[in-house]
Amino acid sequence: MMTIAIAGKPNCGKSTFFSAATLAHAEIANYPFTTIDANHGVAYLRTACPCQELGVPCTMCSDGVRFIAVELIDVAGLVPEAHEGKGLGNQFLDHLREADAIIHIIDGSGSTDEEGNPVDPGSHDPQKDIGFIEREMAMWIYGILAKNWAKMQRSTQQKTFNILDAVAENLAGLKITHEHVRDAEREAGIDLKICSTDELIAFCAILVRMSKPMVVVANKVDQASPDLLRGLKETDISFATAAGELALRKAAEGGFITYLPGDPIFAVADGITLSGAQKNGLDAIARVMETIGGTGVQQAINGAVFDLLDMIVVYPVEDENKFCDGQGRVLPDAFLMKRGSTPHDMAYQVHSDIGDGFLYAVDAKTKMRIKETHELKNGDVIKIVSTKK
Repeated sequence: MMTIAIAGKPNCGKSTFFSAATLAHAEIANYPFTTIDANHGVAYLRTACPCQELGVPCTMCSDGVRFIAVELIDVAGLVPEAHEGKGLGNQFLDHLREADAIIHIIDGSGSTDEEGNPVDPGSHDPQKDIGFIEREMAMWIYGILAKNWAKMQRSTQQKTFNILDAVAENLAGLKITHEHVRDAEREAGIDLKICSTDELIAFCAILVRMSKPMVVVANKVDQASPDLLRGLKETDISFATAAGELALRKAAEGGFITYLPGDPIFAVADGITLSGAQKNGLDAIARVMETIGGTGVQQAINGAVFDLLDMIVVYPVEDENKFCDGQGRVLPDAFLMKRGSTPHDMAYQVHSDIGDGFLYAVDAKTKMRIKETHELKNGDVIKIVSTKK
């Protein structure tokens, strides 16, 4: 399962975002370091199910909206200079090892300082919080490499030694690959065998960007002043009201409203009479949603996977005519795959044996056989023909 981490300074709303996205319990309080141990939960990507395009009934979606599970991790808060031991130090970084992408939550209301302590609303510029996580992660990775760097530099005298392989092996626990290392060295314009300390740190920063792509989300926009909001809109970040999303999901769960995560609007359920406080609360959320096009929570999760990681959704079937599996279930599975993947790649994702015995694939929408090297598209429905079952 794909893993998305939620990171940021303490008290910026990470745990509220996590609770809203997963409906899992996480302690929420107005003081720094509420989260010590990482919270793990399941969130869902939202995408269009092909069932309506195909005109077939599907029990795996909700009115044509398909939700695909991803793991979400709410990590302990991070403060600047954590790599030097400030705050909880490097503890949070261990929780990011397995992350495929990171959602960096900042306090868009400006009501917490750089260490997460409450201050007067608007007195801290949220834009100052952008970028510090990348710096901390770069220094963390540099610290890991620095422990063995002298030994690696000496080993470069050996003909059989490959420093790219050595760096990748050192960082393998962070989901950093040989390709990441090779591409980061190339982009940095350095030779790792003879680079300086400053060049190595710059290389680590590029490595972070490549291996742990990050989207910045300004949370608490419902509490942000118009001036702060205008300034944030000039930056390349997303917006969210995690508290608003949590309230809507709870209200939908209780039958008070009709709402699917990611909808730009919600509606009061038929036959429901709201109290004055309930109506005022929902009206306030609706106004924020109108401003930012929803609550921003689902949009952030989708953006991390579909935009940052460039993933697509593909649907495997056994019967290309009925779009079902061997048990007659219509569109039973939805696979996340890297854009550029082929039917043979998909066969291996179904099962290694299916991949080993791959013969050809059929585009179920067109009923046409497609090549092994055909590039799959988002929403494709594919039958794999293999010598193995």
